[in-house]
Amino acid sequence: MTKIVNHWIGGKTAEGASGTYGPVTDPATGEVTTKVAFASVEEVDAAVAAAKEAYLSWGQSSLATRTTILFRFRALLDAHRDEIAELITAEHGKVHSDALGEVARGLEIVDLACGISVQLKGELSTQVASRVDVASIRQPLGVVAGITPFNFPAMVPMWMFPLAIACGNTFVLKPSEKDPSASVRLAELLSEAGLPDGVFNVVHGDKLAVDRLLAHPDVKAVSFVGSTPIARYIHTTASANGKRVQALGGAKNHMLVLPDADLDAAADAAVSAAYGSAGERCMAISAVVAVGAIGDTLVEKIRERAEKIKIGPGNDPTSEMGPLITKVHRDKVASYVAGAADEGAEVVLDGTGYTVGGHENGHWIGISLLDKVPVTAKAYQDEIFGPVLCVLRTETYEEALDLINSSPFGNGTAIFTRDGGAARRFQLEVEAGMVGVNVPIPVPVGYHSFGGWKDSLFGDHHIYGNDGTHFYTRGKVVTTRWPDPADAPTGVDLGFPRNH
Repeated sequence: MTKIVNHWIGGKTAEGASGTYGPVTDPATGEVTTKVAFASVEEVDAAVAAAKEAYLSWGQSSLATRTTILFRFRALLDAHRDEIAELITAEHGKVHSDALGEVARGLEIVDLACGISVQLKGELSTQVASRVDVASIRQPLGVVAGITPFNFPAMVPMWMFPLAIACGNTFVLKPSEKDPSASVRLAELLSEAGLPDGVFNVVHGDKLAVDRLLAHPDVKAVSFVGSTPIARYIHTTASANGKRVQALGGAKNHMLVLPDADLDAAADAAVSAAYGSAGERCMAISAVVAVGAIGDTLVEKIRERAEKIKIGPGNDPTSEMGPLITKVHRDKVASYVAGAADEGAEVVLDGTGYTVGGHENGHWIGISLLDKVPVTAKAYQDEIFGPVLCVLRTETYEEALDLINSSPFGNGTAIFTRDGGAARRFQLEVEAGMVGVNVPIPVPVGYHSFGGWKDSLFGDHHIYGNDGTHFYTRGKVVTTRWPDPADAPTGVDLGFPRNH
């Protein structure tokens, strides 16, 4: 019997009423294993209404109440991390270790939310004028929404909702329809932790559900992670409807390798950063820029390591890389490799013909490595979102920096070198929001914020960290003046001496 994933509204399962369902596929077999209910406008409205009703009390709840519930949620999440990872593997396809890593990174933001009291402390200035004090405080927004991608179905929602609800907001999540089960399990665990009904809601669906959230007058803010075209659309549409928006888009992350670098360490980093999670992550290294004469040696070291990666079903403990999320996506990724030679690249490894015995209908693709890729090639210009690594060659650091900074994307970047001065120059001169020095995927820890520059971010706030707290709250400044108690009305003596 095919599993059905329904909505979560007002603290309980809400069966889909629209009559429209989407298929959820096991990427390793190509088999449709699940149907997910797609929300109608009325169902989205019901979720927002539940969140709005819950906000009346949740927005006034104490910090102690919120953090106590989040601590319980954290314990439940830790206890069920294997179960959640299995749900991710079954619908996304990533290997179990990658899925566990995703849950662990989400837990970091839950940790941050558990300590939200420190983040929400206000400021006070006394005696700015005679008997005048000024205080700055932060207050929640109300109902906020999150629209999240398929590649991290547990982690990215946890980049959003723990901070949002810790700050006193209520939340409506629209996860990817390609792998929806993890989000519903998170909702169940939140409920088990004691989160009041309606504080966290999940609606599934497609563009109809998204557009309703962007237009709904009771949704005060929207968080999004996905491709650049959709991020731009989310930002434009939600902003036009008067909402606060943080929309994180796509990437083309470069790894600069200088001639003095440890090439073995650089090759290890390039392979893990390019092919981990099958390249389906916005912080994947998809372009290595080799400076000087090291290119041939570096490419050979990358090739040697890449050829040893074991590809197979995500639930096989020996697999190091799983399939891609859908057949359509698999074919799109393969097209970049198929056309690379005609655009001037040298195809060192071609993984487009790869398959797994006994799982021939799975969405399989092998490792691809392209060398001497011109900047005009589509494989370099586009975010491929698959296990394809481009290597570009430059003669100098300045040429490499100009190449990187000419990219319309500015999400993450890395430099591999033994020279501290070179690394310092790079981290100051490169136009990207996250920089790694001998670290290939510089995703910040939870108490620093994640976000890029240029076409990788639309809106003013990065996600989680201090930016996340500021995004989910709004500042208020209170200026007060109280008369001195010695100036009490005639006939009232409070016992205070006149001292002003």
